[in-house]
Amino acid sequence: MEIIQEEDGKKGVFKAISGEVVAGAMTYVWAGDAKFIIDHTEVNPAFAGQGVGKKLLMKAVDFARSRKVTVIPLCPFARSVFEKLKEIRDVLSL
Repeated sequence: MEIIQEEDGKKGVFKAISGEVVAGAMTYVWAGDAKFIIDHTEVNPAFAGQGVGKKLLMKAVDFARSRKVTVIPLCPFARSVFEKLKEIRDVLSL
């Protein structure tokens, strides 16, 4: 499974691709230059239970770390993972 990112400077998406099928997507929108808001995560039902959402979030965390920005997880899924995993809270916007 490959995670790709598409962005237009204002908003973007991380997509999990398996073969030619979109297994899941996590959308975000920039909130200024120093943070972005994860607003939605969706997983293709055919890939349920395979950790697709978490893989997408970890890619978003890596992206935030590489850009030295923070994340506002408005999406309930993303928020729940931030609550569970202390090791990714370094990019959590306070």
